[in-house]
Amino acid sequence: MATSSRSAKNAMPTLRSARSSDGAAPLFNKLKGQNANGLWRILGAPNFLRRDPAQRYGRLARHLGLPPTSSMKDILDKMITAKTAPPIPPKIVATGPCKEFKLGPDQFDLTTLPSPLLHQADGGKYVQTYGMYIVRSPDGKWTNWSIARAMVHDKTRLVGLVIPPQHIWQIHEMWKKEGKDMPWALAFGVPPAAIMASSMPLPDGLSEGDYVGSLAGHSIDVVKCETNDLYVPANSEIVFEGSCSISERAPEGPFGEMHGYVFPGTPDDGPLYTVDMITHREEHSSHLRLWSVDGRNAAAEIGALVRSHNLPIKESFAPFESQVAWVALQVDTKEPRRRKTTAQDFCRQIGNLVFNDKVGYTIDRILLVGDDIDVYDFRDVIWAFCTRCRPGTDEYHFEGVRGFPLIPYMSHGSGDKHMGGKVVCDCLLPVEYTTGKDWEAASFKESYPEELQKKVLDRWESFGFGPVN
Repeated sequence: MATSSRSAKNAMPTLRSARSSDGAAPLFNKLKGQNANGLWRILGAPNFLRRDPAQRYGRLARHLGLPPTSSMKDILDKMITAKTAPPIPPKIVATGPCKEFKLGPDQFDLTTLPSPLLHQADGGKYVQTYGMYIVRSPDGKWTNWSIARAMVHDKTRLVGLVIPPQHIWQIHEMWKKEGKDMPWALAFGVPPAAIMASSMPLPDGLSEGDYVGSLAGHSIDVVKCETNDLYVPANSEIVFEGSCSISERAPEGPFGEMHGYVFPGTPDDGPLYTVDMITHREEHSSHLRLWSVDGRNAAAEIGALVRSHNLPIKESFAPFESQVAWVALQVDTKEPRRRKTTAQDFCRQIGNLVFNDKVGYTIDRILLVGDDIDVYDFRDVIWAFCTRCRPGTDEYHFEGVRGFPLIPYMSHGSGDKHMGGKVVCDCLLPVEYTTGKDWEAASFKESYPEELQKKVLDRWESFGFGPVN
């Protein structure tokens, strides 16, 4: 599990190596810049995949208290099921482990803490990639927990990415109308179910704390901040608290985002966050992530959205290999035939629904695949895309919808960086809309009798081959 290092600059290459090999999640100890109480260690990419096929999604499953052998479908099903369960609000407690140490502005310097420079072309040190923001609407009715990046600006301030239509942007706009800076907290090392929910595109106005209770099956203990009226998970490892300016902004970035690019010397700008206090546990670490959970969770929400509109979608998933910018939807192909739906009407209906909803904001490509395609297997999905979707004819573009500017072809490509760049790719052959599948896949599963398949698999290792994945 643990890998030690004496310098945060070693974090990123070690993380990349671990990620590419699906190795252990590195834990960096004794970092330069730690204070006397160990503020802080770094845990890298606690949500990426495992090498063991039987526990491929084990780390994600553990976030939700599921067995490490759970499938991705098991994980997504639990996340969606929790949405229809009764909400379980957080429980306010008097104090918690996150209050063991309290540091005022004269007791910390953000520029000297062991925040990593994750990529050599980044605009600064990114202390925040996997912590959880806590903000609340001025009327107190909506508390939002979310993930968004933030860079060290100076001794007591961060600068972060706040863009529409994200919920933190919506609440920031509410505080602007009030003419007051937005109270804010940033909690690192929160309960795993909380950080997973923070990356989900839940409906506007829904407080993630209530959903996390349903997801975990019990209320989450929260404790009041020292300098504002927000509440953070009581067992958080580290908490920054203060306010986010509605008027002061500064250069932010560039940053090597989830899509795998850094564009040197091209900063954006973002609001400044003032840190008025840091509280922390004696044993704690700052958490870093390498790839986003947003697209995977968006896929679950997209599946729920289309099914709620009586569209015949059986499964939905965002392939990791697409940098979680694609979502594959498995169609129950009997239904379009029964309803006599045309390909164009079906694709337009799905695109108009998903791309005009916040759940489709980060997704640029929807692939509709048939019953025979396993959306959790990228080899299946890309096979269907490459062989069943005719370029141009089977692609339905959507330019009049909000685009996701973090994707490189939006921010550094041609056209409006904030609009369009979305497409539905119909990976159903025309016959699937009329009479049904009329082919047999030239594959091990479909080209040989089941009895022969079983005989081969039973003797596979005796032939000198490794275990079958």
